[in-house]
This record gives sequence, structure tokens and C-alpha cells, in this order.
Amino acid sequence: MIKLTKFTKNGGCAGKLGPEILAQVLRPLPKQKSANLLVGLDTSDDAGVYQLNDETALIQTVDFFSPMVDDPYTFGQIAATNSLSDIYAMGGRPLTALNIVGFPICALDPDVLTAILRGGYDKAMEAGALIVGGHTVENGDPKYGLSVTGIVHPTKVLTNAGAHPQDKLILTKSLGTGILTTAAKAELFSTGVAAAIQNMTTLNKTAAQVAQDFPIHACTDITGFGLLGHVSELVTASHVQAEIWSHSLPLLPEAAEAASMGLIPTGAYNNRHYLTNVTFEPSVPENIRDICFDPQTSGGLLFSLPTDQAESFVTSLHSQGVTQAVIIGQLNASEAGTIHVN
Repeated sequence: MIKLTKFTKNGGCAGKLGPEILAQVLRPLPKQKSANLLVGLDTSDDAGVYQLNDETALIQTVDFFSPMVDDPYTFGQIAATNSLSDIYAMGGRPLTALNIVGFPICALDPDVLTAILRGGYDKAMEAGALIVGGHTVENGDPKYGLSVTGIVHPTKVLTNAGAHPQDKLILTKSLGTGILTTAAKAELFSTGVAAAIQNMTTLNKTAAQVAQDFPIHACTDITGFGLLGHVSELVTASHVQAEIWSHSLPLLPEAAEAASMGLIPTGAYNNRHYLTNVTFEPSVPENIRDICFDPQTSGGLLFSLPTDQAESFVTSLHSQGVTQAVIIGQLNASEAGTIHVN
């Protein structure tokens, strides 16, 4: 098998700029103002939203990264699924996408790139989106992703800034993809790695569709900043405090064992260093703490909604095949902007 991952040290979302650096880079830039800009940079949301008229708002997002698996077709599927997720996190429907490609043409056969693009094409088709073009540059290591455009009704936009105190938090996919793809490089925990690949290639389409029938207050997807990094963005933007129940977290098979062995990606340590607003009860095991910071690739959606709707929402998700969905915590009014894991 062609070893795509030999071209990158970190791979996947673990190679992203951390939130601390991104905040530093964006801080000096001038603020953009427009009556039609419904969601911009201010709340660290998953995509930008621009209102076209009373019925339609445009959602725009872009994401790409290096391989975290060696099979080119699977890599293309994962990268596309990850990019499309941002549209679902905003409550929207993807329409079109552009390929973004960096490729070492002198080191890899063009057929490898065909397989990567085929993986992306198939996932875009599954999402109901059309790939209408793209841009390719020669690069020292392969990179792939999509720039995606979607639509949403202006009154139905989901952001991470709308959560309410006493809301419950529902997560739709299990955690541990960063740890298990690190294990894959050591050829360990094959069962968990296979489950992680299945997770990363599963669209968040169904979860987003089920959510349309419930009073969702806020939503984000869990990717490179890990569970707690994205919860942190939500509690900061919504001015609430999050209580996360570590015993309720859905974990991929063998993720806890791999974490106990120290198979932790660099991005997890970066996330832990940056997130100074997180506290743990002493009883939370160290491997579970590592999973909380683990950078996810193509992770699940995190929803905030009223307590009296939470159980019904989970039941509906399960009935539609989103069987990993579970309530993982609740929001409180005190100590806004902080997270406590018990």
C-alpha cells in the first residue's frame, strides 16, 4: 500500500494551527461590518453566513489537511466529510464544493490523486452537493479538502453563540480519532482504527436533518481543537458554563487503551496547553482527560437544546441510525466561559 502518511509528521487535524496562534493572528485584523453578514469571525463559528434575501442565506467554509490514513480513496472521503460537516453545523444544506489540492507529483503517481478526488466526489454526491471545480498546486506532501457553499434560511442559522443555561449537550459521534490514527502509524489497535475510519467517513447529514425538528439553541462540530476546545468556543460565545460528564462520553473502541499507552497526538498537548478555562475532578482518569483534548478529524456535531427535549432528541437520532449520540453534559449560568469535567 502507498504510505501517504510518510509525507507528514502530524497528519490530519493535529497539524492545524492551534487556537492560541489563530487568535493572535486574527486579533489585529479590522472588523468587517455588513447588515447582511449574519455570522463572521467574532464567535469562532464553523462557517460564515451571508444573507442574500428574506428566504436564503449563503454558508461558506473551507478545510483541508494532510493524510491521516494511507489509502488515498479513504483519505479523500475523510477530508470531504470533514469539510461538509461545517455546513451541517450551521443548520444548512451543502450545494457546491471546490477541490483544494496540494500534491507531490514527483513522488506519487497521478493515480493516487485520482483516488483521493474520487473519495471526495463520492462523499459530496452522498451529501447532495456538486463538485464544480477547484485548484491544485504542487506540494511537498499531499493535502486535500473542500471549499463548500451551502444555504440555510436566515432564521434557522445555528451558531455556537445561542446556547442557554440549563441546556443539555448532545454529541453525535464517539471520540478518539486522533489517538487511534496515531496508533495506526504504530500498527496497533486495528479494531479501533477501523472504527475510527468508519466514524470519519460518516456524514453528519442525518444528525443535521433530525435536528431540524427540535428547538436547537446552538451547534458546532468537533474537529481539530478537540471536544473541550470546541465546547470552550461555545461557552465563550454563549456566555455560559459547561459541565461535562466524563462517564457519559462516547468513546471509539480501544481509544481508552491507546490513550493509556501514551499514543497521544501532538495536537492534544497543544489543546491542553491552550485551554486554561478547563478544570477536572481529581477522579477523572488521565487517559480520559487526554481523549477530551484529542484533536478529532471529521467528528460529530455537538448540540445544545432545552433539557426537556434532550432525551427525545437522542431517541430520534438513534432511530435514524445515529446510534452513538448521547447526552454528555449540561450548561449553567454561573462561571461563564469555563468548563468543568466531572
